[in-house]
Amino acid sequence: MSLAFGGFLLLIFSGLPIVFALGVAALLTIVMMTDTPLVIVAQRLYGGINSFPLMAIPFFVAAGVIMAAGGIARRFVDLSAALVGWITGSLFLVAIVTGTGLAAISGSGSADTAAVGSILSPEMKKRGYDIDMAASIIAASGALAPIIPPSIIMVVVAITSNLSIGAMFLGGIVPGLLIALALGITAYVFARRGGDAYRDSEPFSRARLGRAFVDALPALTLPFIIVGGIVGGIFTATEAACVAVIVTLIVSLFVYREIGLRDIPPLILKSVSISAAVLMIVATASIFSWIIASLGATQMLDSWLRSLTSDPVIFLLIVNLLLLIVGMFMESISAILIILPVLMPIAVSYGIDPVQFGVMATLNLSIGVITPPYGICLYVAAMVSGRTVEQVSGRIWILLIPMIAVLALVSYVPAIVLALPRVFFP
Repeated sequence: MSLAFGGFLLLIFSGLPIVFALGVAALLTIVMMTDTPLVIVAQRLYGGINSFPLMAIPFFVAAGVIMAAGGIARRFVDLSAALVGWITGSLFLVAIVTGTGLAAISGSGSADTAAVGSILSPEMKKRGYDIDMAASIIAASGALAPIIPPSIIMVVVAITSNLSIGAMFLGGIVPGLLIALALGITAYVFARRGGDAYRDSEPFSRARLGRAFVDALPALTLPFIIVGGIVGGIFTATEAACVAVIVTLIVSLFVYREIGLRDIPPLILKSVSISAAVLMIVATASIFSWIIASLGATQMLDSWLRSLTSDPVIFLLIVNLLLLIVGMFMESISAILIILPVLMPIAVSYGIDPVQFGVMATLNLSIGVITPPYGICLYVAAMVSGRTVEQVSGRIWILLIPMIAVLALVSYVPAIVLALPRVFFP
């Protein structure tokens, strides 16, 4: 097992893409430490992605790509501006509210970050906002996508741990909204202390809010269709993803009319390239997780953790620290596929609800998308804002504080996660 993890870390730090690092480390371990026929590698590669629920990923990705191109993101920005544009630090709050709304459609943090940043960053610069703080808030708003359903990461967590996707989606709603609220309060406090640049806000107007709401109404139906359909048993998560693509296409083509039929092939190609990258990681990670499980990783980690503590409180603290560190260096889906199959049985043995643990793991890794050195949303927000990651990282710690506070609540107050799932999945 040390060969698998050691080889993986060595390959990662040598600059090899994570998909190849996972596959090569697993292959070397199989060849050098087992007598497993190599044909098993091909079977595991195929078996890792031969899953009907996993088909939800490319469709949710496609829905996010269409959303960004079809005017849906801009309608959410306009509605958010009408709703909170009169408050001090209005554009910070608009970014957070918009990120919350887009998270309920796409499930892709990097796509949401790019959409929000491309619209709001120029105006933030124009008004004289602290651009590093602005980029940090845009990145944090993108980090809501893995938590608020529909979430691609939650689909992977549910499949990996044999959980209900609907229960996972419902479990993420309250934590996601709490993070959005905590980020909003933090941004408001920063803006209150930031000077006159943050007080350039328009007065609240019911007429403006009404117009923006009507304009965004077709897009606002999407979260209810997706999550409501899954929870109500009308369709599966994969079918819900297909419905999301159809609805976003209809809204973008015939309601907002910001794309035409000639724009669809490039959008499909973009969706396919993103989905292929994700599913390749799923395939190679399935081999890696299988080989380390075969070598007894779960039993070894269980024994080590129990030698440290028998207290679930301390166990959760150790796991949170572990996942926060892992999220800094590893892509979220890879981390889930490698670590969760090992940790989930141990968590259940400590009496922790698997849905709560799955949401907690998702929240940990969503924090990872804004923490350097890996933080993909941080990179996207910095790039869109014309700043370096090093410059933006000087502000991102301000937003990590409220996110970690919500993580603590999720870890130690199970009702925050489980209240909604228990209503619909008693």
